[in-house]
Amino acid sequence: LVPEVTSIMNPSGLMAVVCLTCVVLKAIQLYWRRQKLLKIFKSFPGPPTHWLYGHLQKLQQDDELDNIASWTEQYPHCHPVWVGGFLGFLWINHPEYAKAVFSRGDPKSLRIYSFLVPWIGQGLLILHGPKWFQHRRLLMPGFHYDILKSYVTVMADSVRVMLVGTAVGTVLCSNLLVTGHMAYQTLTLGVDNLYIQTVMDLSLMVHLRIQTPLHHNHLVYWLSSQGRRFHKACRLAHHHTDKVIRERKEFLKDERQPEKIQRRRHLDFLDILLSLIGRIH
Repeated sequence: LVPEVTSIMNPSGLMAVVCLTCVVLKAIQLYWRRQKLLKIFKSFPGPPTHWLYGHLQKLQQDDELDNIASWTEQYPHCHPVWVGGFLGFLWINHPEYAKAVFSRGDPKSLRIYSFLVPWIGQGLLILHGPKWFQHRRLLMPGFHYDILKSYVTVMADSVRVMLVGTAVGTVLCSNLLVTGHMAYQTLTLGVDNLYIQTVMDLSLMVHLRIQTPLHHNHLVYWLSSQGRRFHKACRLAHHHTDKVIRERKEFLKDERQPEKIQRRRHLDFLDILLSLIGRIH
């Protein structure tokens, strides 16, 4: 027994024991998570699922939309969707069900939202509780009826541009806690624009990560080539948004510029946010 005990006590043996213990504990955690979800979803009928892959085989890019449309017809109110064997969601299809969910003040599940944090930061989409209400009050003036009404024509024109194959850009201001729309001129840029292409890449990478259960683990994802690519794309997006915000702040420092902006027919969402934040500080 002595040689065996000695082999376990050496560094490599201890490391093997620690790794094995971690694997066993993780397996137990996943098992109980699955049992909990099965109990929750018991009252909701849904499409057949594989115990390990879940519905992933039905959510591949080639036929994903067709399968989702088919499920919506079969289960018009709601149904479970499994991303692998240990992560599931209740897919809401009926507006009354959605209304019931959105009217509640429950904390958001950060398992999937956490995938977005390196990209958009701790913004309105991810926050909940008092801080969420604080940031919501900050944004409310930007969604006033008079402001939104002036954007109807702009939005319609932007949709027409998008439908003929032109990309739509979105300014993701992580340090301002919001996702804002760029000016109309930016919305008409083509897919060759580096920032717009970066946003499209980031959106696709988040979608692919959701569909890859192994990448739900942050450490595994950041060590993977896909994780490194995502990190690089985040840096590019942040560099662009920081530059836009910095230049706009410099522009607004001129006392005459805010007056000119207020007289414009269409107010930039970013200008509204910067002016509001300026008043708070």
